[in-house]
Amino acid sequence: MSLAEAISLHVQDGDTVALEGFTHLIPFAAGQEIIRQKKKDLTAIRLTPDLIYDQMIGAGCIAKLIFSWGGNPGVGSLHRLRDALSNSWPRALEIEEHTHAGMTNRYVAGASGLPFSVLRGYDGTDLLSNTENIAQIKSPFGDEVLLAVAALNPDVTIIHAQQADRKNNVMSWGILGSSKEAVFAAKKVIITVEEIVDEFKPHHNSVIFPEKLITALAVSPRGAWPSYASGYYERDNEQYIAWDEVSKERESFNQWLEAEVFSKGEK
Repeated sequence: MSLAEAISLHVQDGDTVALEGFTHLIPFAAGQEIIRQKKKDLTAIRLTPDLIYDQMIGAGCIAKLIFSWGGNPGVGSLHRLRDALSNSWPRALEIEEHTHAGMTNRYVAGASGLPFSVLRGYDGTDLLSNTENIAQIKSPFGDEVLLAVAALNPDVTIIHAQQADRKNNVMSWGILGSSKEAVFAAKKVIITVEEIVDEFKPHHNSVIFPEKLITALAVSPRGAWPSYASGYYERDNEQYIAWDEVSKERESFNQWLEAEVFSKGEK
């Protein structure tokens, strides 16, 4: 189906959504379609909220952010995220902060059908006293105290990938981050791809998402830009640098939103 139809049908106001991708294959087109459709009150999950979540926060789509690191990679802060936290503009933003290991283990628990995952971590930080959905537990096999993190089961996980075949299976390769775990943990899955192919060819560090897992599939060429898609296009570093100025002030951000999101999209 079209990306607009996929978002309209399967992302509802108030949903918990995960848009994953780690420096690579970030689903920018899908995130901007969420903005275009003015979805609201979302709980957004992502290990590394960067430009796409800064855009969604600035557009007022996100009520709560569950994450483990936030910033403009290689450039600096996320100004729309900071404005929401400090000044509640355009709306108040609740945050729940974890470590990368903690977030990934939460997805793994959700994908495994378990209520929580156990790991060593968070020691020496104030996350233990400031973050919900984590708890210290005593090992049933000794005296060791470990950390439990609650499972994550997003209402919708959205990822971008390189290819789908004509049976709607999807192939992704390169840096995968926690995309696989987020897909397997989700109640519904939307995947955008660069193209449809007749058959897959082997690639290093690849994963196949079977069609049974996928709720909606949309062809969206350059759907990860300005991040990169291995084998298709490189990261547009200039866009990340430019975002620092665009997002710094509310007026310039709103001008960008009108010109680059609301006036564009599928025709």
